[in-house]
Amino acid sequence: MFTGIVGEMGSIEAISATSDGARIRLSAPGTAPGCAIGDSVAIDGCCLTVVALGDGALEFDAVAETLRRTTLGGLRPGDRVNVEAAMRMGDRLGGHWVQGHVDGVGEVTAIEPDGDGVRVTFAAPEAVARYTIEKGSVCVAGVSLTVAAYDDDGFTVALIPHTRAVTTLGALAPGARVNLEADLVGKYVEKLVGAAALVPSNQRS
Repeated sequence: MFTGIVGEMGSIEAISATSDGARIRLSAPGTAPGCAIGDSVAIDGCCLTVVALGDGALEFDAVAETLRRTTLGGLRPGDRVNVEAAMRMGDRLGGHWVQGHVDGVGEVTAIEPDGDGVRVTFAAPEAVARYTIEKGSVCVAGVSLTVAAYDDDGFTVALIPHTRAVTTLGALAPGARVNLEADLVGKYVEKLVGAAALVPSNQRS
């Protein structure tokens, strides 16, 4: 489980093909010392398992399914990514509950100045758009953000200067593709409400 509060921006050192995907080596000197083999780390919002580490770097195996369904398949050496180690019991929940299970890939459609920050609009797949509500939470490239506006095709967020400085979101441009994860709470509410609707009214407590 993660919070969407990025620990650092890491840099892709190498990507090599494997029989079922790719081995990714990531330079993350702020995160690597606290990790062990088998730990979960979110890379641009995608949960991966540490399979090797050393010299301030982490290595992960990403299967073909992960590469197809996220932006990780388009990574190249030198690319910057948002890195967050899994939260520990007792940690502050500064963002929102994030699983690191990408629901879909969105695309930046507009960036507009907004005071000291910017408003960024994303086109989002239905698997994400259906759970967006105004002032609700959404995870974009591993960053916990608040929805400022939404419609059936996507949503808009407001980025403050700090967020732009310490995450890869500061380098976004129209057309950029990002991993999206909808709010976990919304998914459970939908399932529970749907299940309740199937129960005959005379059997409801």
